[in-house]
Amino acid sequence: MGKIRKRKQPESGLESKLKSSLETRPKSARTTNGAIENLKDPYPIHARPNPEECRAVRDTLLALHGFPQEFAKYRRKSTDDAVELAQDATGLPAEEESVLDGLVRTVLSQNTTEANSQRAFASLKSAFPTWEDVLSAGTKDVEDAIRCGGLAPTKASCIKNLLNCLLERRGKLCLEYLRDLSLDEIKSELSLFKGIGPKTVSCVLMFNLQRDDFPVDTHIFEIAKTIGWVPAFADRNKTYLHLNRRIPKELMFDLNCLLYTHGKLCNKCTSKRGNQPNKTSCDNSCPLLKYCERSV
Repeated sequence: MGKIRKRKQPESGLESKLKSSLETRPKSARTTNGAIENLKDPYPIHARPNPEECRAVRDTLLALHGFPQEFAKYRRKSTDDAVELAQDATGLPAEEESVLDGLVRTVLSQNTTEANSQRAFASLKSAFPTWEDVLSAGTKDVEDAIRCGGLAPTKASCIKNLLNCLLERRGKLCLEYLRDLSLDEIKSELSLFKGIGPKTVSCVLMFNLQRDDFPVDTHIFEIAKTIGWVPAFADRNKTYLHLNRRIPKELMFDLNCLLYTHGKLCNKCTSKRGNQPNKTSCDNSCPLLKYCERSV
């Protein structure tokens, strides 16, 4: 005797609504070779930050810190009415850094201090004046040149792999062609290089290619959670997606540099323990503490 198949029971109204909500729920951000694919806002009902708040935080931190000189040479002529042209010590416009220089500099900045990464980059350029010299050099020699920046074996391998792949794909060690591509095309191109993650790509986009992008490092991630710009359960990839949808393009560069700088200097507005305001050292001297009150 064949099996008697049970008739499928019709879904109740509640079950139908639940199924529909699950099917339409925004998917998590996926990554391919480190590049973020899903550009939709993962927190569409999280209304912060709004443009007025972004501008207020930018202005507050600009008054507190001034504009960080380490980023001055990358500053554009007209992000908005508060921005001045970046100049070097002579008063002339700063010389533009090549995209490849910027990418390698960003790789060297990972998991170390700004001072150490600058020393590592200067040491690399001193030992090997051209990128062709770096490519032909032994990996151990490259490691020795950048050792002061930390994680020398990992970073040397990344740089050598980058140069090898670039030469193989383009026939020369140059990334200036990226300037003519769209933002999505640039992300796709850079994600092809092993060891180049989404934060590195975002930094190159903002600093070297002058595109409207908002990198999220540890400092910015912690501050964003503390003051309620993203939900407390947010991860860094989704924080990147949300802030890039919420922050006005004309404020991205200044706000990013200022939040990064503030995160390095202030130990009152964030805490490693749950990203709550640091109650033990909170004396209201941090101007961002007032934004914690708006968190929901």
